[in-house]
Amino acid sequence: MTIYALSSGSGISGISVIRVSGKETKNIISQLTNGTFPKPREATLKKINKINTNELIDEGIIIWFPGPQSYTGEDMAEFHVHGSRSVVEAIHQSISKIKNCRLADPGEFTKIAFQNGKINLLKAESIADLISSETEIQRQQAVKIMSGKHSEIYNFWRETLLKILSNIEAKIDFPDENLPKDILKNIKESSEKVKNEIKKVLDDQKVGERIREGFKIAIVGPTNAGKSSLLNYLSRREVAIVSEIAGTTRDVIETHLNIDGLPVIVSDTAGIRDSKDEIEKKGIRLALKKSQNADLNIVVIEPKSADFTRFLKGLVSNKSILVINKSDLGVDNMVSEFKKFNPIYISLKTEKNLDELIKAIKDKLKNQFINVENILITRERHRQHLEQCVFQLEKFQKKNELQDFDIAAEDLRLATRHLGIIVGKIDVEEILGSIFNDFCIGK
Repeated sequence: MTIYALSSGSGISGISVIRVSGKETKNIISQLTNGTFPKPREATLKKINKINTNELIDEGIIIWFPGPQSYTGEDMAEFHVHGSRSVVEAIHQSISKIKNCRLADPGEFTKIAFQNGKINLLKAESIADLISSETEIQRQQAVKIMSGKHSEIYNFWRETLLKILSNIEAKIDFPDENLPKDILKNIKESSEKVKNEIKKVLDDQKVGERIREGFKIAIVGPTNAGKSSLLNYLSRREVAIVSEIAGTTRDVIETHLNIDGLPVIVSDTAGIRDSKDEIEKKGIRLALKKSQNADLNIVVIEPKSADFTRFLKGLVSNKSILVINKSDLGVDNMVSEFKKFNPIYISLKTEKNLDELIKAIKDKLKNQFINVENILITRERHRQHLEQCVFQLEKFQKKNELQDFDIAAEDLRLATRHLGIIVGKIDVEEILGSIFNDFCIGK
């Protein structure tokens, strides 16, 4: 089938791009336009007509990409037209009347590119990440993966293990022949090196996933300390209800933000206090759970929070920033217990020291997570396959010590398989759907 879809964003715009890929691409161009057929990879201004009529839809640029020299590896074309919904709909309607043409599924163009060997699975994922990136650090991470260096590392590990496997299989095929001692030594050293390198990569605090999905920040503290006001300030809009009535926030309220290029998910939580209200008690349990799972806690209190040590002391740790709000009311009589935690004194009412707080949030995240170099893992599926690879290599090494080559070879095959799945070197049909469904239609 030949597929087509709007590849640019939906809605009114200056230009819309409709992408077509498949055997009928040349026929589609011929039926929608008149005159000389466009030259390959050359922008050509054409009048675009309704199918089988001379009724003009629009005048735009057509670029013709004969396969296999195209993004998908198939014959492909792009129609650059005016960004009107009616123009796009009219072109779609005309293409749909041509036999063997249908609207593309989400990510189908990139899926075809992968299946035709134009890109590997890591690059396909990085394209999706680049499209959905909202911050500079997310863009940088996606571009690094697109460069192919990540794939080179995975392929190097896999090729190293395949070389070891070939030596072991030679021993299985020729049991009467003894493997040279240097080969046996190399098998042990090479497998150990690959295993240790993967284990080092796994010990990365999940920074790649955190960058891709967003760092989790929980705002916690007693009632009426200004937690919801802080969320609204960071969001620059009214996300949470602010009231003088204690216990207004019962559930967790989340918002996605960009703090100086860092993607974060900030959660406002219920005020922590003694309560007999069952709904509020449930909200407090959710708040404590959110703080446990957060990458960073902003513990907000006020000078009069005399119950600080009883309720919140356990929340102040190396992944916390202690914030004392309402400092405009005076901090001279503040509980001395606060001071040893190096708090930041702010006033949301007068917007005092809020820039200092934002800088502290940024520095805390960067110092704790972004100092990891050569981030290799950006998705949970990468991590799972690397963990399984290490597991199989450890099993292989134990059996290899006993010279049990037949069984050891199977462990090594499974280890190489897990590396192959990451880059798509083997049949990965079962995971393609979940990966490409995350794409927008037209990509």
